[in-house]
Amino acid sequence: MANILPTRPRMMRERRAFAIVSSQYNASYVQGLVENAKRELDALVPGVNVAVYEVPGAFEIPLLVQEVAERGGFDAIIALGVIIQGETQHAELIAKAITTSLLECGLRYRIPVIHEVLLVRDEEQARLRCLEPELNRGIESARVAVRMLQTLTDLKR
Repeated sequence: MANILPTRPRMMRERRAFAIVSSQYNASYVQGLVENAKRELDALVPGVNVAVYEVPGAFEIPLLVQEVAERGGFDAIIALGVIIQGETQHAELIAKAITTSLLECGLRYRIPVIHEVLLVRDEEQARLRCLEPELNRGIESARVAVRMLQTLTDLKR
């Protein structure tokens, strides 16, 4: 994992709509991601529209991301969740399935799907990446979503 956040992209002038699909599992950490992502989007995209959808656990995130993408109306989708490694391989299996599904969804619907469903070793890693500002992956997800939209817009010109 990177030890620094990506730099802030330039502000967007046109109105944009973002969907955040987040897990209710490990709620205190995920809520930290959601709040930081929303705050960063507000700073980068004046007048931004952000809709937040919650699902029970991380494994359910790809299905809702797919539904949101299929219905349209959003310029980018941010997937947020926290999976804490346990004693079995269950967490790794879930993380791999989510990664593949989110990638396929973004490619299928040709929309940026930002993957910040974190697989962490322990609660300390979760705290650093979800609640603290230095490595906050919610901030990172918003910056990546905006930068992807800017790059795609530039490419179309």
